[in-house]
Amino acid sequence: MRTIAEVLREASRILLAAGVPEARRDAGSLLSHVVGKDRTFLIGHAEDQLDDEVLVQFHSYVERRALGEPLQYIVGVQDFFGREFRVTPDVLIPRPETELLVEAALELINDSAGLICDVGTGSGCIAITLLCEIAGVRAIALDNSLAALEVAKLNAQRLSVSERIVFLVSDCFNALDPSEYQFDLVVSNPPYVPAAVLSGLQREVRDHEPRVALSPGPDGLTMIRRLLHETLAFLKTGGHLIMEIGFDQGEAVTNLVDAEVWRLVEIKPDLQGIPRILVLQKAY
Repeated sequence: MRTIAEVLREASRILLAAGVPEARRDAGSLLSHVVGKDRTFLIGHAEDQLDDEVLVQFHSYVERRALGEPLQYIVGVQDFFGREFRVTPDVLIPRPETELLVEAALELINDSAGLICDVGTGSGCIAITLLCEIAGVRAIALDNSLAALEVAKLNAQRLSVSERIVFLVSDCFNALDPSEYQFDLVVSNPPYVPAAVLSGLQREVRDHEPRVALSPGPDGLTMIRRLLHETLAFLKTGGHLIMEIGFDQGEAVTNLVDAEVWRLVEIKPDLQGIPRILVLQKAY
């Protein structure tokens, strides 16, 4: 039997030696998950002893984290916009930058009863969050991965919005007919990492997150081009397209926008001032 304080010190040393950033925080998060208590409990009960079953489970989690597996995949959840979303290696881990996309969407559909489409929904965090925030909205969520859609469906159930969202396996809009679907808003966090830079990503991202959701090919712009072209048939005149783009893609993406059919509303910067969220309006 060992105390909470002892096992956290040892786990922190192991993770630090393995090159894990914020090793002590991750050790605390893993132990909190195993014992089913928050980190405040761990601090207040530092001298409590842990039984062998807990120690075995905790050590297996620490080993996985030391090998580079993301914390979120180990514990199976990630917070996004104040809610907890289920995540697995079949979906990208939701990131703070994508919360800016949700904020931009909320500015455009505030309190309206509209129909939105989330292209490449992954965990469903974007579409589901919008449904949670605005009661009158309905959504179609598309992804070419059936496994990802199963995760998204679970999140919709957990957050009580299943009756307002439809999930479809689709490569971009291929599963939809524009005569049947006309959206007020299309949102997307598409794959945009150029293939050549994948090897330089953090090991947590490079080795564990789904490659198809990270990179669409050589220049990182393939899916962005498709969205700029294919969205037009499914978007009402005056409707909006909002998408996340790479940290260095602002100029390149702006040059792809056809001013005859799109009005560039803005490119919102992230917290580091980097152009991140493209907001367009269909002009005709």
